[in-house]
Amino acid sequence: MNKPIDIPIKVVNAMSGASQSVGACGAPAEMASAARGAGKTETLNQYAADYPKGPHDQPQSMCPAFGSLRVGLRMRRTATILSGSACCVYGLTFTSHFYGARRSVGYVPFNSETLVTGKLFEDIRESVHAQADPGKYDAIVIINLCVPTASGVPLQLLPKEINGVRVIGIDVPGFGVPTHAEAKDVLAGAMLKFAREEIMAGPVQAPKNRVTDKPTITLLGEMFPADPVGIGMMLAPMGLAAGPVVPTREWRELYTALDCAAVAAIHPFYTASIREFDAAGRKVVGSAPVGVEGTEGWLQTIGVAAGVAQEKIDAAKNAMLPAIKGALSKMPIKGRISMSGYEGSELLVARLLVESGADVRYVGTACPRTQWSDSDREWLEAKGVHVQFRASLEQDLDAMNEFQPDLAIGTTPVVQAAKQASIPALYFTNLISARPLMGPAGAGSLAQVINAAIANKSRFDQMEAFFNDVGAGDTAGVWEELPKAHPEFRDMTRRQLAKMQKARKAEEMG
Repeated sequence: MNKPIDIPIKVVNAMSGASQSVGACGAPAEMASAARGAGKTETLNQYAADYPKGPHDQPQSMCPAFGSLRVGLRMRRTATILSGSACCVYGLTFTSHFYGARRSVGYVPFNSETLVTGKLFEDIRESVHAQADPGKYDAIVIINLCVPTASGVPLQLLPKEINGVRVIGIDVPGFGVPTHAEAKDVLAGAMLKFAREEIMAGPVQAPKNRVTDKPTITLLGEMFPADPVGIGMMLAPMGLAAGPVVPTREWRELYTALDCAAVAAIHPFYTASIREFDAAGRKVVGSAPVGVEGTEGWLQTIGVAAGVAQEKIDAAKNAMLPAIKGALSKMPIKGRISMSGYEGSELLVARLLVESGADVRYVGTACPRTQWSDSDREWLEAKGVHVQFRASLEQDLDAMNEFQPDLAIGTTPVVQAAKQASIPALYFTNLISARPLMGPAGAGSLAQVINAAIANKSRFDQMEAFFNDVGAGDTAGVWEELPKAHPEFRDMTRRQLAKMQKARKAEEMG
């Protein structure tokens, strides 16, 4: 074991930002300020450049660290260790197992003493050494959550490799990474950087599952499992093959991902990953093969990026476009739709809906606008669709209220608000993004579930008529006599809280 070293760490009070005790979550600005003071300025500046925030400073979805955790848990021979407050770790591990993770998550607990003395870093290093078994793992991922990041726990000082096992430490604070979708890119980008540096240092192990000698197209962004297969079929007439999907499922796939003819940024917000592909000299292409126009444009751009002759590009188009056009015509979608989500594929789904005949008025995404999403944005705006990047919940709800859609597709609170307003609604993550979108398989794949949901409008009207007199809010339910409101009680409580906050602030001022 290496000799312990002194680590400058600032302990952050969760409520005030003062250097006192440790809490789970503080005010974002104060936590970020503490992190910069503790040596995390470079990291936070990079995140600010990669993932610019929008109208809201805090994510309005789940804890962003779940994205990085999910990437690590889905990779074979990869161990994941969390460093954060116990309540945060509990929530993240609960969510990960809810989403089907079948492995344990490591956890290094801490308290005020271990933070202020630097013992937490030593505990992390000790746990990494204990886990570094090359017979079990290719890599170990350590994720700092909010408090360790704000306190400056320096994961970059961990050894890069132990017993042949790679060690990758990342900071994924809620005050620095806006959404869990972008947190996937944080870890994917860190792994690509590590793999690229390995390639530059000398020969690396060949991937186990590489079975083609054709030039490959790396697919950037998580997608439905059938989509890479469909993309491979579309690429075949051009003499190309579908490469790995990044985030990958095992370490060696990172080498294949970097050894590609071009990169398809299916999810256009993977900024850190794209930076690594740029450093490797690979061309990056935006959008995806969705619908007729989307597929035609994507095949053309990919073919040019990979140096394919135009006749082969035309052959690929001729092989695929008639089938897509036929599938769309057989399964039309009729109705007005508003759509929002936080997965990153919202613009692609909106394009497919428009080509399916839907009247799409609004698409909101929690992800940021990038140059690789411009072609989708421009196409949608030309069709009269309002595209909102970094959409807040309030903007999604305002759009639903303004356009009065026949169907609202969105996040859980949007779906809840829609159903309360007797508007049919579908949860984007589970019911929309969990379906094929690309090529002939994607054409018509959404029509059945969407048309069925729109047809349920009469059932909502019947339920609203039946339950119309049961009250809402404080009067929800069936009452012999409706509860009487007492606003004076709430006013008194509000005054008491204001008095307590004023006294607390006076104590802090000394």
